[in-house]
Amino acid sequence: MLQIILTLIIYLILVIPAGIYVYHVAAGKHTFADLVLNRVDGVIYKICGIDPKNSMNWKKYAVSLVAANGVMMLIGYFILRIQSIGLFNPNGIDGMEESLSFNTIISFMTNTNLQHYSGESGLSYLSQMLVITFMMFVSAASGYAACVAFIRGLAGRTKDNVGNFFSDLIRITTRVLLPFSIVGGLLLVWQGVPQNFSGNVVVDTIEGTKQVIAMGPVAALEIIKHLGTNGGGFLGANSATPIENPTILSNLIELYSMMLLPGACVITFGKMVRDRKRELPSDAISDGANAAISKKANKSLTVWMYGREGRSIFAAMGILFLIGLGICFWAESQGNPVLAGAGLSQSMGSMEGKEVRFGVAQSSLFTTVTTSFTTGTVNNMHDTLTPLGGMVPMLHMMLNVVFGGKGVGLMNMITYAILAVFICGLMIGRTPEYLGKKIEGREMKLAALCIIIHPLLILAFSALAVGTQAGLAGITNPGYHGLSQVLYEFASSAANNGSGFEGLADNTLFWNITTGIVMFFGRYLSMVLQLAIAGSLMKKRFVNESAGTLHTDTVSFAVILVFVVYIFAALTFFPVLALGPVAEHLTLWA
Repeated sequence: MLQIILTLIIYLILVIPAGIYVYHVAAGKHTFADLVLNRVDGVIYKICGIDPKNSMNWKKYAVSLVAANGVMMLIGYFILRIQSIGLFNPNGIDGMEESLSFNTIISFMTNTNLQHYSGESGLSYLSQMLVITFMMFVSAASGYAACVAFIRGLAGRTKDNVGNFFSDLIRITTRVLLPFSIVGGLLLVWQGVPQNFSGNVVVDTIEGTKQVIAMGPVAALEIIKHLGTNGGGFLGANSATPIENPTILSNLIELYSMMLLPGACVITFGKMVRDRKRELPSDAISDGANAAISKKANKSLTVWMYGREGRSIFAAMGILFLIGLGICFWAESQGNPVLAGAGLSQSMGSMEGKEVRFGVAQSSLFTTVTTSFTTGTVNNMHDTLTPLGGMVPMLHMMLNVVFGGKGVGLMNMITYAILAVFICGLMIGRTPEYLGKKIEGREMKLAALCIIIHPLLILAFSALAVGTQAGLAGITNPGYHGLSQVLYEFASSAANNGSGFEGLADNTLFWNITTGIVMFFGRYLSMVLQLAIAGSLMKKRFVNESAGTLHTDTVSFAVILVFVVYIFAALTFFPVLALGPVAEHLTLWA
């Protein structure tokens, strides 16, 4: 428990400077890297014919994002199909078949990185670099760009301008993802992660057998898979193998890499909203009494670090995260009664599927982080988690608001915040407001659609899987765990996470196509709707605060937000969770 606490404390320290830096990049403010990177960006703008000053409304921004991503999908699909060519293919990997190529290209372009193949045997080095690693940068940058545009819309005045997608894409890549990846990649190489173009090496083991040791440009992929909350492994075992994650230090580097930027997005939101309030006339902010409170609050350390609005959002996410982490750690610490009955000691907790060098504590932390921050990388096999331990990552993907990756968690949480202020407004008979803008019918319809899409994709396709022979054929466990495998697969796809209960036989036409569809719509439908919400709020006039205004920058609102998220999740997902992990838990401990 102590190591978990220390790990999280260090994260809270590291996320502050990262958040301030990302805020400066998002807001177009001066950074220490401008002297060099302004010239780099200028060259890219010139080559691509991009005018960074050409502003876009939310519709143009959304179309540009989806169209650019679509073109890159087509190019990537073509490369996967022809990867058998001799270029950067020392292991002689064949071209990927059609349905698997379809699934893989959608998976990596949507920042899901669900892998129905084993990296060391399914991809050439050419595909690993030109498709997988490239899309890890572009998909992450696209998500962060959408998040920044969303924040601009919420913090905007009346101008119909959420930024320029191509400018945001390039600035986030060159100023955030690339420099962070270079530093993190060098740290991983220092810890022993390979970075070469050598073919696989066959060695003699001390047992006298032959073992194949995978090689390749592993470190370059490894860092961006965490930093961009991608999660796809160079190798099939992902970060559970010592090749991708050799030491405790490398495990911490990977942990902080996937936690850093999602937390930074919340800080960026808080500071950009603060900037907008500073630009408003004093009479539009609050009356005299509230102004005094506001002045006092602005002097607090947490307001300086997160911004007033960012503080409440970060607190709500933190509460959800800690509850899930506590349940997962407790469940894994209790051990497995079936293994105990077989005579295996459970004094160290349930160690099935876990690395001894990490133990229950770091495995539980990694599991909760990777599904809360929607990364999908694993340092243990999630299929072997205890029922309640496995329910936590499943539930956090179903919620999709516990920090989340590439800005998605922030966007989804703010959607729930809009819902929360609407419900509270109805209770007191007052028109709901959020960030000084009235929440009316259009915004609520869009928010409702956004919230409905996620569970609809998960539950509808799970029903399809258990109701068809093609879906049932992939289930390797006929009991309650089999249903959990199906739920986890589609929850991971819809949340653009990518981890899986790997007992599922998912490299089939049915699973490749269905999960591909879920990943695509789970990514782009929600993103477009959220940009529409931001565009709608941007055009509205600010309203004056009064005694009846619900303040969304308080601890009480953070608690309200947590309850709203849990209530909606419970109403939506509890029945199916009761048939899967809960029933399995009761069976094991009966």
